[in-house]
Amino acid sequence: MEFYKLSDYDYRLPPELIAQEPLPERDSSRMMVLHRNSGIIENTFFKNFSSYLRRGDILVLNNTRVIPARLIGRIAGKDTPAELLLLRKETNAVWVCMVKPGRKLKPGASVTFPLGVKANVTGYAEEGLRLVAFNSPEPFEEMLPRLGQVPLPPYIKKAVDNPDQYQTIYALENGSAAAPTAGFHFTEQTFEQLKETGVDWAYITLHIGPGTFQPVKADDIREHVMHREYFHIDSKTADRLNDAREKGGRILAVGTTACRVLESVTDDRGIIHASDDWTGLYIYPGFKFKAVDAMLTNFHLPRSSLMMLVSALAGHKLIMEAYHKAVEERYRFFSFGDCMLII
Repeated sequence: MEFYKLSDYDYRLPPELIAQEPLPERDSSRMMVLHRNSGIIENTFFKNFSSYLRRGDILVLNNTRVIPARLIGRIAGKDTPAELLLLRKETNAVWVCMVKPGRKLKPGASVTFPLGVKANVTGYAEEGLRLVAFNSPEPFEEMLPRLGQVPLPPYIKKAVDNPDQYQTIYALENGSAAAPTAGFHFTEQTFEQLKETGVDWAYITLHIGPGTFQPVKADDIREHVMHREYFHIDSKTADRLNDAREKGGRILAVGTTACRVLESVTDDRGIIHASDDWTGLYIYPGFKFKAVDAMLTNFHLPRSSLMMLVSALAGHKLIMEAYHKAVEERYRFFSFGDCMLII
């Protein structure tokens, strides 16, 4: 049966189940386990994560770090608030940005910020984005931690007490406008348990753009176009992953971003290659996975491309059953919420 209608990926979510803050202990989140072959659904806790893995398995985690990419200023010469969201750097001083209000921030417009920073909109980028040149008394990126805010998803209404709460503990490479939230559950103790189990792990980088929050609008999901995002996987990591598979280990993607990178760099023989590139890979039911055997992920927004990705891996029927059970069981949803293990 084909599931290409957007309505196939809808579900009712009571607003109070959207987690507004992280748990005090990262690894105390609940975990729903989906067994793809049997269709069995289990309810457990993330602290039991390593017990579902076996010696020789290898995890792939996205080590991107969220930058304070949200800038609040005023349109030059007016008293109109303006907001810029940094997406990617084109040159040292020019960035591709989302802007608000878009109708007033056309090429030629300027925005002033605190600390003597000024931004000039110099042109259009793809899909309504803007090219913005920054002028600052110090190197712009050095000023960014004092100037910007961590761009929390729109469904989180409460400010975080500490910006590090919206980072994984292994975040390293600056560049994301959003966090790879499946990694939020990991602690140092988690990695100790994995080591004791004989499970290895490796890191890739994919810098996440705001497209991760945007719902699919096409009624036929096959017409949707993904935003392109920069990623990097080095040759040493590719070799380790290929070696693990040759020895019978499973590759488990921690999050949809790690999944998309792996499937972007794996050839038809199942060989994973090093790459430094951009991906707009869109995964929906019917996709043939070449690298990923299992995945840890959070619970995603209705009608999102992420719902389609997990449905491609676990099967549409099992995913929708799992989501309805998660609502019944009062799981916590989205970025700061609970997680799902698909094996």
